[in-house]
Amino acid sequence: MQPSSSIYTLQFGLVCLSSFLFSASFNMLIPELPAYLTGLGGAEYKGLIIALFTLTAGISRPFSGKLTDTIGRVPVMAVGSLVCFLCGFLYPILTSVAGFLFLRLIHGFSTGFKPTATSAYVADLVPAERWGEAMGVHGVCFSTGLAIGPAIGSAITAHFSINILFYCSSLFALLSIVILANMKETLPDKQKFKAAHLKIKKEDIIEWQVLPAALIVLWSYISYGVILTVISDWSKHLGTSNKGLFFMVFTLSSLLIRFVAGKVSDRYGRMLILKISLGILMISLLGIAFASTSFLLMVASAIYGVATGMLSPTVTAWTIDLSKPGHRGKAVATMYIFLEVGIGLGALLAGSMFIEDISTIPHIFYICAGITLIALLYLQIFYKPKALSGAEV
Repeated sequence: MQPSSSIYTLQFGLVCLSSFLFSASFNMLIPELPAYLTGLGGAEYKGLIIALFTLTAGISRPFSGKLTDTIGRVPVMAVGSLVCFLCGFLYPILTSVAGFLFLRLIHGFSTGFKPTATSAYVADLVPAERWGEAMGVHGVCFSTGLAIGPAIGSAITAHFSINILFYCSSLFALLSIVILANMKETLPDKQKFKAAHLKIKKEDIIEWQVLPAALIVLWSYISYGVILTVISDWSKHLGTSNKGLFFMVFTLSSLLIRFVAGKVSDRYGRMLILKISLGILMISLLGIAFASTSFLLMVASAIYGVATGMLSPTVTAWTIDLSKPGHRGKAVATMYIFLEVGIGLGALLAGSMFIEDISTIPHIFYICAGITLIALLYLQIFYKPKALSGAEV
Protein backbone atom coordinates (compact mmCIF):
# COMPACT_ATOMS: atom_id res chain seq x y z
CA MET A 1 0.00 0.00 0.00
CA GLN A 2 1.37 3.40 -0.97
CA PRO A 3 1.61 5.56 2.15
CA SER A 4 -0.36 8.80 2.12
CA SER A 5 1.09 12.19 3.01
CA SER A 6 -0.91 12.20 6.27
CA ILE A 7 -0.95 9.63 9.01
CA TYR A 8 -4.54 10.47 9.95
CA THR A 9 -6.50 8.10 7.74
CA LEU A 10 -9.51 5.89 8.45
CA GLN A 11 -7.35 2.77 8.56
CA PHE A 12 -4.94 4.35 11.01
CA GLY A 13 -7.86 5.40 13.19
CA LEU A 14 -9.30 1.89 13.16
CA VAL A 15 -6.03 0.23 14.15
CA CYS A 16 -5.62 2.73 16.99
CA LEU A 17 -9.15 2.07 18.27
CA SER A 18 -8.62 -1.68 18.08
CA SER A 19 -5.37 -1.37 20.04
CA PHE A 20 -7.11 0.75 22.69
CA LEU A 21 -9.74 -1.94 23.28
CA PHE A 22 -7.17 -4.73 23.20
CA SER A 23 -4.84 -3.14 25.75
CA ALA A 24 -7.74 -2.33 28.08
CA SER A 25 -8.94 -5.92 27.79
CA PHE A 26 -5.87 -7.63 29.22
CA ASN A 27 -4.63 -4.82 31.47
CA MET A 28 -7.87 -4.37 33.43
CA LEU A 29 -7.10 -7.70 35.08
CA ILE A 30 -3.60 -6.84 36.34
CA PRO A 31 -4.35 -5.06 39.66
CA GLU A 32 -6.77 -7.76 40.82
CA LEU A 33 -4.85 -10.89 39.88
CA PRO A 34 -2.37 -10.96 42.82
CA ALA A 35 -5.19 -10.91 45.38
CA TYR A 36 -7.20 -13.36 43.28
CA LEU A 37 -4.29 -15.81 43.15
CA THR A 38 -3.76 -15.42 46.89
CA GLY A 39 -7.41 -16.27 47.42
CA LEU A 40 -6.91 -19.44 45.39
CA GLY A 41 -4.05 -20.40 47.72
CA GLY A 42 -1.17 -19.46 45.44
CA ALA A 43 0.37 -16.41 47.12
CA GLU A 44 3.88 -17.77 46.57
CA TYR A 45 3.31 -17.80 42.80
CA LYS A 46 2.64 -14.06 42.38
CA GLY A 47 5.79 -13.65 40.32
CA LEU A 48 4.41 -16.13 37.79
CA ILE A 49 1.32 -14.01 37.03
CA ILE A 50 3.40 -11.85 34.71
CA ALA A 51 6.30 -14.25 34.07
CA LEU A 52 4.11 -16.96 32.52
CA PHE A 53 2.21 -14.38 30.47
CA THR A 54 5.43 -12.94 29.05
CA LEU A 55 6.94 -16.40 28.52
CA THR A 56 4.38 -17.44 25.92
CA ALA A 57 4.27 -13.92 24.51
CA GLY A 58 8.01 -14.18 23.88
CA ILE A 59 7.84 -17.73 22.52
CA SER A 60 5.12 -16.75 20.07
CA ARG A 61 7.00 -13.74 18.65
CA PRO A 62 8.99 -15.64 15.98
CA PHE A 63 5.73 -17.21 14.78
CA SER A 64 3.81 -13.93 14.79
CA GLY A 65 6.68 -12.15 13.05
CA LYS A 66 6.88 -14.76 10.28
CA LEU A 67 3.10 -14.90 9.86
CA THR A 68 2.90 -11.11 9.76
CA ASP A 69 5.33 -11.10 6.82
CA THR A 70 3.57 -13.97 5.00
CA ILE A 71 -0.20 -14.28 5.59
CA GLY A 72 -0.75 -10.61 6.47
CA ARG A 73 -0.99 -8.12 9.31
CA VAL A 74 -4.75 -8.24 9.94
CA PRO A 75 -5.12 -12.02 10.55
CA VAL A 76 -2.27 -11.97 13.06
CA MET A 77 -3.82 -9.02 14.90
CA ALA A 78 -7.14 -10.91 15.01
CA VAL A 79 -5.51 -13.96 16.62
CA GLY A 80 -4.19 -11.81 19.47
CA SER A 81 -7.60 -10.33 20.23
CA LEU A 82 -9.28 -13.73 19.94
CA VAL A 83 -7.03 -15.19 22.65
CA CYS A 84 -8.04 -12.39 25.04
CA PHE A 85 -11.71 -13.01 24.23
CA LEU A 86 -11.48 -16.74 25.04
CA CYS A 87 -9.39 -16.40 28.20
CA GLY A 88 -11.87 -14.00 29.79
CA PHE A 89 -14.49 -16.75 29.75
CA LEU A 90 -12.12 -19.44 31.01
CA TYR A 91 -10.81 -17.72 34.18
CA PRO A 92 -14.10 -18.26 36.09
CA ILE A 93 -14.10 -21.92 35.05
CA LEU A 94 -10.50 -22.92 35.84
CA THR A 95 -10.43 -21.88 39.49
CA SER A 96 -7.51 -23.94 40.79
CA VAL A 97 -4.00 -22.52 41.14
CA ALA A 98 -2.78 -24.81 38.36
CA GLY A 99 -5.69 -23.84 36.13
CA PHE A 100 -5.08 -20.15 36.72
CA LEU A 101 -1.36 -20.43 35.92
CA PHE A 102 -2.18 -22.43 32.79
CA LEU A 103 -4.47 -19.64 31.62
CA ARG A 104 -1.76 -17.05 32.21
CA LEU A 105 0.40 -19.09 29.83
CA ILE A 106 -2.34 -19.15 27.18
CA HIS A 107 -3.25 -15.49 27.68
CA GLY A 108 0.32 -14.47 26.84
CA PHE A 109 -0.19 -15.48 23.21
CA SER A 110 -2.43 -12.42 22.82
CA THR A 111 0.38 -9.88 23.25
CA GLY A 112 2.69 -12.18 21.32
CA PHE A 113 0.58 -11.70 18.21
CA LYS A 114 -1.35 -8.43 18.10
CA PRO A 115 1.33 -5.77 18.89
CA THR A 116 3.79 -7.38 16.46
CA ALA A 117 1.41 -7.19 13.52
CA THR A 118 0.07 -3.80 14.58
CA SER A 119 3.49 -2.11 14.50
CA ALA A 120 4.17 -3.51 11.03
CA TYR A 121 0.70 -2.39 9.91
CA VAL A 122 1.28 1.16 11.13
CA ALA A 123 4.68 1.28 9.40
CA ASP A 124 2.98 0.22 6.16
CA LEU A 125 0.39 2.98 6.41
CA VAL A 126 2.54 6.06 7.00
CA PRO A 127 5.57 7.68 5.32
CA ALA A 128 8.94 6.65 6.71
CA GLU A 129 9.77 10.20 7.77
CA ARG A 130 6.76 10.15 10.12
CA TRP A 131 7.22 6.75 11.75
CA GLY A 132 8.14 8.27 15.09
CA GLU A 133 5.05 10.47 15.09
CA ALA A 134 2.81 7.58 14.04
CA MET A 135 4.17 5.27 16.72
CA GLY A 136 3.62 8.05 19.24
CA VAL A 137 -0.01 8.58 18.24
CA HIS A 138 -0.73 4.85 18.18
CA GLY A 139 1.04 4.54 21.53
CA VAL A 140 -1.32 7.15 22.97
CA CYS A 141 -4.31 4.99 22.05
CA PHE A 142 -2.70 1.79 23.31
CA SER A 143 -1.60 3.48 26.52
CA THR A 144 -5.02 4.99 27.12
CA GLY A 145 -6.33 1.43 27.24
CA LEU A 146 -3.54 0.52 29.63
CA ALA A 147 -4.44 3.53 31.77
CA ILE A 148 -8.18 3.10 32.12
CA GLY A 149 -8.09 -0.70 32.16
CA PRO A 150 -6.73 -1.18 35.70
CA ALA A 151 -8.94 1.56 37.16
CA ILE A 152 -12.03 0.09 35.49
CA GLY A 153 -11.01 -3.40 36.57
CA SER A 154 -10.65 -2.45 40.23
CA ALA A 155 -13.99 -0.59 40.14
CA ILE A 156 -15.82 -3.54 38.54
CA THR A 157 -14.38 -5.96 41.09
CA ALA A 158 -15.31 -3.68 44.01
CA HIS A 159 -18.91 -3.12 42.86
CA PHE A 160 -19.65 -6.51 41.30
CA SER A 161 -17.21 -9.45 41.31
CA ILE A 162 -14.00 -10.63 39.76
CA ASN A 163 -15.93 -12.97 37.46
CA ILE A 164 -17.80 -9.99 36.01
CA LEU A 165 -14.38 -8.39 35.48
CA PHE A 166 -13.25 -11.43 33.46
CA TYR A 167 -16.38 -11.22 31.27
CA CYS A 168 -15.86 -7.48 30.70
CA SER A 169 -12.32 -8.25 29.58
CA SER A 170 -13.76 -10.62 26.96
CA LEU A 171 -16.23 -7.96 25.80
CA PHE A 172 -13.45 -5.44 25.15
CA ALA A 173 -11.51 -8.06 23.17
CA LEU A 174 -14.61 -8.90 21.13
CA LEU A 175 -15.06 -5.26 20.15
CA SER A 176 -11.42 -5.17 19.09
CA ILE A 177 -12.05 -8.14 16.78
CA VAL A 178 -15.13 -6.51 15.26
CA ILE A 179 -13.06 -3.47 14.29
CA LEU A 180 -10.34 -5.65 12.75
CA ALA A 181 -12.94 -7.25 10.48
CA ASN A 182 -13.35 -3.88 8.69
CA MET A 183 -9.64 -3.20 8.14
CA LYS A 184 -7.82 -3.52 4.80
CA GLU A 185 -4.71 -5.64 4.52
CA THR A 186 -1.48 -3.74 3.81
CA LEU A 187 0.85 -6.66 3.01
CA PRO A 188 1.32 -7.03 -0.75
CA ASP A 189 1.27 -10.55 -2.18
CA LYS A 190 0.04 -12.12 1.03
CA GLN A 191 -0.07 -15.91 1.11
CA LYS A 192 -2.75 -18.32 2.29
CA PHE A 193 -1.97 -19.90 5.63
CA LYS A 194 -0.13 -23.21 5.47
CA ALA A 195 1.18 -25.46 8.22
CA ALA A 196 4.65 -24.85 6.80
CA HIS A 197 4.39 -21.25 7.98
CA LEU A 198 4.60 -22.52 11.54
CA LYS A 199 7.99 -24.12 10.93
CA ILE A 200 10.50 -21.77 12.48
CA LYS A 201 14.12 -21.87 11.39
CA LYS A 202 16.96 -20.40 13.42
CA GLU A 203 17.17 -17.39 11.12
CA ASP A 204 13.44 -16.68 11.64
CA ILE A 205 13.80 -16.01 15.36
CA ILE A 206 15.99 -12.90 15.63
CA GLU A 207 16.55 -10.00 13.24
CA TRP A 208 20.12 -9.24 14.28
CA GLN A 209 20.15 -5.82 12.62
CA VAL A 210 17.81 -4.48 15.31
CA LEU A 211 19.78 -5.92 18.24
CA PRO A 212 20.88 -2.50 19.61
CA ALA A 213 17.27 -1.37 19.92
CA ALA A 214 16.24 -4.74 21.36
CA LEU A 215 18.88 -4.51 24.11
CA ILE A 216 17.58 -1.10 25.20
CA VAL A 217 14.07 -2.55 25.34
CA LEU A 218 15.28 -5.51 27.42
CA TRP A 219 17.06 -3.43 30.05
CA SER A 220 14.39 -0.73 30.30
CA TYR A 221 11.41 -3.10 30.62
CA ILE A 222 12.76 -5.14 33.52
CA SER A 223 11.37 -2.39 35.75
CA TYR A 224 7.94 -2.74 34.15
CA GLY A 225 7.86 -6.45 35.04
CA VAL A 226 8.64 -5.48 38.63
CA ILE A 227 5.89 -2.86 38.64
CA LEU A 228 3.30 -5.27 37.29
CA THR A 229 4.19 -7.73 40.07
CA VAL A 230 4.53 -5.62 43.23
CA ILE A 231 3.08 -2.16 42.68
CA SER A 232 -0.40 -3.18 43.86
CA ASP A 233 1.04 -4.27 47.21
CA TRP A 234 3.30 -1.19 47.41
CA SER A 235 0.36 1.11 46.62
CA LYS A 236 -1.80 -0.51 49.28
CA HIS A 237 1.01 -0.25 51.83
CA LEU A 238 1.33 3.49 51.18
CA GLY A 239 -2.42 4.04 51.56
CA THR A 240 -3.72 4.06 47.97
CA SER A 241 -7.30 2.76 47.98
CA ASN A 242 -7.58 1.98 44.23
CA LYS A 243 -4.85 -0.46 43.25
CA GLY A 244 -5.17 0.57 39.61
CA LEU A 245 -4.46 4.25 40.31
CA PHE A 246 -0.69 3.91 39.82
CA PHE A 247 -1.23 2.50 36.33
CA MET A 248 -3.72 5.20 35.44
CA VAL A 249 -1.44 8.04 36.58
CA PHE A 250 1.71 6.85 34.82
CA THR A 251 -0.14 5.99 31.61
CA LEU A 252 -2.05 9.26 31.46
CA SER A 253 1.16 11.20 32.04
CA SER A 254 2.71 9.42 29.08
CA LEU A 255 -0.03 10.36 26.62
CA LEU A 256 0.87 13.96 25.75
CA ILE A 257 4.62 13.30 25.77
CA ARG A 258 4.15 10.53 23.19
CA PHE A 259 2.98 13.07 20.61
CA VAL A 260 5.99 15.29 21.26
CA ALA A 261 8.63 12.55 21.61
CA GLY A 262 7.71 10.86 18.34
CA LYS A 263 7.93 14.09 16.35
CA VAL A 264 11.13 15.21 18.04
CA SER A 265 12.84 11.86 17.40
CA ASP A 266 11.87 12.13 13.72
CA ARG A 267 13.51 15.55 13.55
CA TYR A 268 16.49 15.41 15.91
CA GLY A 269 17.27 11.69 16.05
CA ARG A 270 16.42 8.68 18.19
CA MET A 271 19.57 8.74 20.34
CA LEU A 272 18.86 12.09 21.99
CA ILE A 273 15.35 11.11 23.04
CA LEU A 274 16.42 7.65 24.19
CA LYS A 275 19.18 9.00 26.44
CA ILE A 276 16.89 11.60 27.99
CA SER A 277 14.12 9.06 28.56
CA LEU A 278 16.46 6.55 30.21
CA GLY A 279 17.71 9.26 32.58
CA ILE A 280 14.15 10.18 33.55
CA LEU A 281 13.32 6.48 33.95
CA MET A 282 16.12 6.11 36.51
CA ILE A 283 14.79 9.09 38.49
CA SER A 284 11.27 7.64 38.52
CA LEU A 285 12.42 4.24 39.78
CA LEU A 286 14.35 5.83 42.62
CA GLY A 287 11.27 7.93 43.36
CA ILE A 288 9.13 4.80 43.65
CA ALA A 289 11.68 3.26 46.00
CA PHE A 290 11.89 6.35 48.22
CA ALA A 291 8.14 7.07 48.26
CA SER A 292 6.77 7.22 51.80
CA THR A 293 3.21 8.37 51.00
CA SER A 294 0.60 7.67 48.34
CA PHE A 295 1.08 11.20 46.95
CA LEU A 296 4.84 10.74 46.46
CA LEU A 297 4.20 7.39 44.80
CA MET A 298 1.82 9.04 42.34
CA VAL A 299 4.43 11.74 41.60
CA ALA A 300 6.96 9.01 40.84
CA SER A 301 4.31 7.28 38.74
CA ALA A 302 3.81 10.44 36.67
CA ILE A 303 7.57 10.74 36.10
CA TYR A 304 7.68 7.07 35.09
CA GLY A 305 4.93 7.82 32.57
CA VAL A 306 6.96 10.65 31.03
CA ALA A 307 9.95 8.32 30.67
CA THR A 308 8.00 5.48 29.05
CA GLY A 309 6.04 7.93 26.89
CA MET A 310 9.31 9.15 25.41
CA LEU A 311 10.99 5.75 25.24
CA SER A 312 8.32 3.53 23.68
CA PRO A 313 7.56 5.27 20.35
CA THR A 314 11.21 6.23 19.89
CA VAL A 315 12.62 2.75 20.34
CA THR A 316 9.87 1.26 18.15
CA ALA A 317 10.64 3.73 15.35
CA TRP A 318 14.36 3.04 15.81
CA THR A 319 13.68 -0.68 15.40
CA ILE A 320 11.94 -0.03 12.09
CA ASP A 321 14.79 2.31 11.06
CA LEU A 322 17.25 -0.54 11.53
CA SER A 323 15.12 -3.19 9.78
CA LYS A 324 14.79 -4.21 6.14
CA PRO A 325 11.43 -3.38 4.48
CA GLY A 326 10.57 -7.02 3.80
CA HIS A 327 11.39 -8.06 7.37
CA ARG A 328 9.43 -5.54 9.41
CA GLY A 329 7.38 -8.25 11.07
CA LYS A 330 10.47 -10.16 12.17
CA ALA A 331 12.19 -6.96 13.28
CA VAL A 332 9.27 -5.87 15.44
CA ALA A 333 8.92 -9.42 16.76
CA THR A 334 12.58 -9.36 17.80
CA MET A 335 12.04 -6.14 19.72
CA TYR A 336 9.03 -7.64 21.47
CA ILE A 337 10.89 -10.85 22.29
CA PHE A 338 13.42 -8.79 24.20
CA LEU A 339 10.60 -6.76 25.75
CA GLU A 340 8.88 -9.91 27.02
CA VAL A 341 12.18 -11.28 28.33
CA GLY A 342 12.73 -8.02 30.19
CA ILE A 343 9.23 -8.02 31.71
CA GLY A 344 9.54 -11.70 32.60
CA LEU A 345 12.93 -11.22 34.26
CA GLY A 346 11.53 -8.29 36.20
CA ALA A 347 8.57 -10.33 37.38
CA LEU A 348 10.83 -13.20 38.45
CA LEU A 349 13.17 -10.78 40.22
CA ALA A 350 10.26 -9.25 42.11
CA GLY A 351 8.68 -12.62 42.84
CA SER A 352 11.92 -14.06 44.21
CA MET A 353 12.65 -11.08 46.47
CA PHE A 354 9.10 -10.29 47.56
CA ILE A 355 6.37 -12.62 48.75
CA GLU A 356 4.84 -10.89 51.75
CA ASP A 357 7.74 -8.81 53.18
CA ILE A 358 6.93 -5.26 52.05
CA SER A 359 10.32 -3.89 53.16
CA THR A 360 12.04 -5.64 50.24
CA ILE A 361 10.23 -3.63 47.57
CA PRO A 362 12.46 -0.50 47.64
CA HIS A 363 15.55 -2.67 47.18
CA ILE A 364 13.99 -4.22 44.06
CA PHE A 365 13.55 -0.76 42.52
CA TYR A 366 17.15 0.20 43.40
CA ILE A 367 18.24 -2.79 41.31
CA CYS A 368 15.98 -1.66 38.45
CA ALA A 369 17.52 1.81 38.51
CA GLY A 370 20.98 0.23 38.23
CA ILE A 371 19.91 -1.86 35.23
CA THR A 372 18.51 1.26 33.54
CA LEU A 373 21.90 2.92 34.08
CA ILE A 374 23.49 0.06 32.14
CA ALA A 375 21.21 0.85 29.18
CA LEU A 376 22.15 4.53 29.31
CA LEU A 377 25.87 3.76 29.47
CA TYR A 378 25.52 1.40 26.50
CA LEU A 379 24.10 4.18 24.33
CA GLN A 380 26.52 6.80 25.62
CA ILE A 381 29.75 4.80 25.49
CA PHE A 382 29.49 1.51 23.60
CA TYR A 383 26.92 1.90 20.81
CA LYS A 384 28.38 3.24 17.56
CA PRO A 385 25.86 4.05 14.77
CA LYS A 386 26.88 2.77 11.37
CA ALA A 387 25.67 5.97 9.71
CA LEU A 388 25.90 9.54 10.92
CA SER A 389 22.72 10.69 9.21
CA GLY A 390 19.01 9.95 9.47
CA ALA A 391 16.65 9.53 12.37
CA GLU A 392 18.79 6.89 14.06
CA VAL A 393 21.37 9.37 15.31
